[in-house]
Amino acid sequence: MKTAAIILAAGNGTRMKSARAKVLHEVAGQPMLCHVVDLVLRLSVERTCVIIGHQADAVKSAISDRPVDCVVQAEQRGTAHAVLQAEPSLRDFTGVVLIISGDTPLLTEATMRRLCETHQTHAASLTILTARVEQPFGYGRIVRDAGGTIVRVVEERDATPAERTISEINTGVYAADARFLFAAVAAITPDNSQKEFYLTDIVAVAGKQGATVADAPADPEEILGINSRADLARAEQIARARINAHWMAEGVTMHDPATTRIDAAVTLAPDVTLYPNVTLSGRTRIDSGVTLYPCRIHESTIGCDVVVKDHCIIEETVVEPDVVIGPFARLRPGTVIRRGAHVGNFVEIKKSTLGEGSKVNHLTYLGDTTIGQRVNIGAGVITCNYDGVDKHPTIIDDEVFVGSDVQLVAPVHVGARSTIAAGTTVTKEVPPDSLVFSRTAQTNKVGWKRKKPAPPGDTKQGK
Repeated sequence: MKTAAIILAAGNGTRMKSARAKVLHEVAGQPMLCHVVDLVLRLSVERTCVIIGHQADAVKSAISDRPVDCVVQAEQRGTAHAVLQAEPSLRDFTGVVLIISGDTPLLTEATMRRLCETHQTHAASLTILTARVEQPFGYGRIVRDAGGTIVRVVEERDATPAERTISEINTGVYAADARFLFAAVAAITPDNSQKEFYLTDIVAVAGKQGATVADAPADPEEILGINSRADLARAEQIARARINAHWMAEGVTMHDPATTRIDAAVTLAPDVTLYPNVTLSGRTRIDSGVTLYPCRIHESTIGCDVVVKDHCIIEETVVEPDVVIGPFARLRPGTVIRRGAHVGNFVEIKKSTLGEGSKVNHLTYLGDTTIGQRVNIGAGVITCNYDGVDKHPTIIDDEVFVGSDVQLVAPVHVGARSTIAAGTTVTKEVPPDSLVFSRTAQTNKVGWKRKKPAPPGDTKQGK
């Protein structure tokens, strides 16, 4: 079955009380519109048309990496009017058009495929995704005739008291024959309290034409539209519970799923162990055998059998296998930690490479630094990479020993197998196999003791 899709994302979302367009508010780490677009793309549609309007440039930018066409609805005159804006893009399309709201990030692929199958089975002109809910307030109600056929959809504000008691609601998700769709939408008139062109009126148009209208059921949880911050929080909770359940089914251990937050774009291998209060965001990838204690990891790759101890922050970093990190370490963007390296407590590394088997275990800052293999960095070492205007590199070759409290004033290069004594300030190149130290001579005054000033009235002091 040839399929195209129209995603409605032009609205303002005034009930969100936000300067940001509603569809750009995030659920599980990405704008809710991206969830809907990705769902449609998984259905292998031939064309996807996203109707944008409010903050059109920002909305378009959010989905610019996805193969969709954006069409601007310059004047928001209702959902039917929005669908009509897609007609030029789909004029030569002859299959089934899916219509989905951009604020329904919880819809699943299984439900959408069931909608398509129902539409095809009934040879329908229009198929509506419906749901039965305990609290239907705010939703359009499904009105059926005595035989159970859907005859119309009535919006909350236009419904009679009797119609408001109906628990079956319109989800705003449809499958429609393309030829029927645009002719029917063009026939809709704004005969309602809002004076808008309601897409829901397409049902009545279908009835007048004698067209077949079918319906498919949905889980009420899936069709939760985001109209308020409370809705957003509820969607976030549901989405994250789904994500956690998915990864546990794939072989990931979570000691406390309620406090484990995993974004939609994260990937995890089997035999990963997550302790409470782990946050994984962006396009992070965690390989097998990794153990993560409470930490936050963003847009990073963590190799096999890595251990990240408590209270670490890792951002835009590549960590190779068999590495130990933390506790209380911070790895900033552009960092690479090679196989078997150790990064210890209160260490900050920025835009640097720590070589295979090297160790930096205590109270150290490394910035714009390239460190070779089997290097030892002592406690309190600092690379002085910034002169107030520019950043400069530090290079430390293989098997160098850097003692505690060393300052490396960049740009500087330390040759292989050299030793830098504790307390040294390195300001120039160090040849290989060198010993480097810079200290003033120590002076001891044996028997010296600081004399305390005599308290007022103390005549014994000094006697």
